[in-house]
Amino acid sequence: MPAVTVDDLTVLQRLAVPGLGDTVRPVKQLTDAPRGFEGEGFPVRRAFAGVDLRDLDPFIHLDQMGEVEYAPGEPKGTPWHPHRGFETVTYIIDGVFDHQDSHGGGGTITNGDTQWMTAGAGLLHIEAPPEWLVQKGGLFHGLQLWVNLPGADKMKPPHYQDIRSGQVGLTTSADAGALVRVIAGRVGSTEGPGSTHTPMTMVHATVTPGARLDLPWEPSYNALVYVLSGEGSVGTDGVAVRTGNLAVLGAGDFITLAASARQESRTPALDVVIMGGRPIREPVAWAGPFVMNTKAEVLQAYEDFQKGRLGTIPSVHGAPTTLQEG
Repeated sequence: MPAVTVDDLTVLQRLAVPGLGDTVRPVKQLTDAPRGFEGEGFPVRRAFAGVDLRDLDPFIHLDQMGEVEYAPGEPKGTPWHPHRGFETVTYIIDGVFDHQDSHGGGGTITNGDTQWMTAGAGLLHIEAPPEWLVQKGGLFHGLQLWVNLPGADKMKPPHYQDIRSGQVGLTTSADAGALVRVIAGRVGSTEGPGSTHTPMTMVHATVTPGARLDLPWEPSYNALVYVLSGEGSVGTDGVAVRTGNLAVLGAGDFITLAASARQESRTPALDVVIMGGRPIREPVAWAGPFVMNTKAEVLQAYEDFQKGRLGTIPSVHGAPTTLQEG
């Protein structure tokens, strides 16, 4: 798992451990992400399946894309499709993904890079592996998180952040047994580069076998721990977690997790993504690629899409031109 690695964790600033008066968040719910397919057929795990939107707020949806080793000719992406009313956060752990949109934006993200797309008032976009990767094949693994926007921001112009792996904030646990990559928000004194409309924190942590990670966490945020790979436990009660589990946490100002001393040979550490944000607490009307506050706003989004108001597919030689509604 390349993402961002550090040879010597002891050189990083260490996080504090819970002290007197601090509360470690308990596990409210534990789910197992079902498997499915997205776009043109790449495998995903639906990490938020079975969780009430009120516990996810301000988040809407999370897919773990892969981990999959493609043979030559197998890599797949998504066709052209619209979005309005939220943000997509695409984090690539292994592999390469190209992006293009109807506003002229685009680029390539690879190991440890993040593309933060604020769809806002709406656009069309496509995500796919580059042609050379389709021909060659290879490992692909990543995440896509959907972050809701407050009603006041849903119709703002689209915006992008291209976050490179070298920009990610890095810190370690008190025992120097965990690498903590801060993509957005703040953990202790370490800040991530992601700029968000809704206050939130997103972290990718790798915890070595037998190590423990204590994360100071904003009390007004919710907290979600998704296991990318490996085995361990979450919370003071040591609730067991494994690959594909999502732990929804209760109130508190610290998140605690530990990696099992013994891991499977192909997953040498516990890898998790940890998310939390300040709940928006607004009505959610969600249909396919549109996340709005009311059904009427969703219907308007579909009408705008069908009438071409969200943009048109650019004419690019050799590029796919199939359009998908969601």
